[in-house]
Amino acid sequence: MNSHDSKSIIREITPLSDKDCFYLADRIKTEFTYPLHSHSEYELNFIENAAGVRRIIGDSIEVIGDYDLTLVTEEKLEHVWEQHNCTSKNIREITIQFSPDLFMGNFLNKNQFSSIRKMFDAAKQGISFPMEAIMKVYSKLDSLSSEKEGFYSVIKLLTILYELSLCDNIKILSSSSFVNIDNNSDSRRILKIYEYINTRYKDPIRLEELADVVGMSPVSFSRFFKLRSGKTISAYIIDIRLGHATRLLVDTTNSIAEICYECGFNNLSNFNRIFRKKKECSPKEFRENYRKKKIII
Repeated sequence: MNSHDSKSIIREITPLSDKDCFYLADRIKTEFTYPLHSHSEYELNFIENAAGVRRIIGDSIEVIGDYDLTLVTEEKLEHVWEQHNCTSKNIREITIQFSPDLFMGNFLNKNQFSSIRKMFDAAKQGISFPMEAIMKVYSKLDSLSSEKEGFYSVIKLLTILYELSLCDNIKILSSSSFVNIDNNSDSRRILKIYEYINTRYKDPIRLEELADVVGMSPVSFSRFFKLRSGKTISAYIIDIRLGHATRLLVDTTNSIAEICYECGFNNLSNFNRIFRKKKECSPKEFRENYRKKKIII
């Protein structure tokens, strides 16, 4: 299977208008064909009867079970569901998209919405919900598309979001450094660095050249980057390289050594050590887990 590249990523334009609270699509399908994409709307996506489908959100790659429920709230976070090993011809998918300004003004900052606010923040990396949370909201999700009164549909959606926000064992999906998050207006320099690294991660990258990109001294740049990103520049580069390596392990038959050097690591033993530390398994074990059609529920 071919790996995804930037040319295959599309920017989805949803049918949601300024006068709508949310967009919902409840459909029965036989396969997943939509390509890797991103969009500005928040998205809650529920999938039923699709065991074997491969879900990719950022650098998270998992094969789902019979039920899957995810939330994505970052407009630049790429995601896709691929057919992979799914043979079901009765797949149900409920996609709910709503604008971030649905909770306009200071509404989301009220005490009663604190858990939803925290959930939205976590979902910038993409989150998945455990089975107990899915079952808790299943009946509301199931009936949402048949609700005839728009007002009650909105109340039902708010209830779904609230009940999900009370779940204390959500799973964070994508690495934080893989998400191109623009948090503040003064982040132009950090975004230039993200872009520079994302296009050159295969090559050796020196601290001095990164500092030159934003016109800072190496010492000042190191402090600046750590303050703005929450991690050192070397840790960020490693996370970017590992994110691409995980996709190549799943999407290609390239050898682990080839993937190591393709992703900018110049030492195979070092690559194996770093991979195990970050992913809690070796690159070989990671690939074999997917060959065994590991199911994540």
